[in-house]
Amino acid sequence: MQISPKILSLFKPIKLAIFDVDGVFTDGKIYYTSMGQESKAFHTQDGAAIKMLLSTGIQVALITGRHSAMVARRGEELEIPYIYQGIAQKSRALEELASQSGVSPQFMSHTGDDMADLTLFKRVGLRLSVPGAHPEVLARADYVTQTSPGLGAVREICHLIMLAQETWAGVSEHYEQ
Repeated sequence: MQISPKILSLFKPIKLAIFDVDGVFTDGKIYYTSMGQESKAFHTQDGAAIKMLLSTGIQVALITGRHSAMVARRGEELEIPYIYQGIAQKSRALEELASQSGVSPQFMSHTGDDMADLTLFKRVGLRLSVPGAHPEVLARADYVTQTSPGLGAVREICHLIMLAQETWAGVSEHYEQ
């Protein structure tokens, strides 16, 4: 993938990456069993990229409007330090996140796909989205991933942050050993 220096410059100041879950970490589909249990699928390469990003010192947060035990489990597996679920007003979670993390919103990115994400788009330094997102979200995004949600979009964003901050080589060499 060819990345322009202009695109990389957008990712360089990021210290904390925020992700929505449904429609970003997942393909947006929710499955229910006949017993009423909910199911979601997470891409393993997205998870590996989150762990790599965390190893470089970049903080990660999930802010989602729904509450799901699967999101809590996935966040725990990936050692994501900040998980906000059942959040109707995402801007309130952002205030708490800035206070807890010590990172100003101007040094945060947010990846979202729907209207509830626009409140964060107004406050963070880098607005990101995915193919298939709501047209108003796509129109306001600084960058839209080439990869689809739930199929590597999170990995793409993590990779771009690490490339921009010149931490990719060190992380990738660690995994090649």
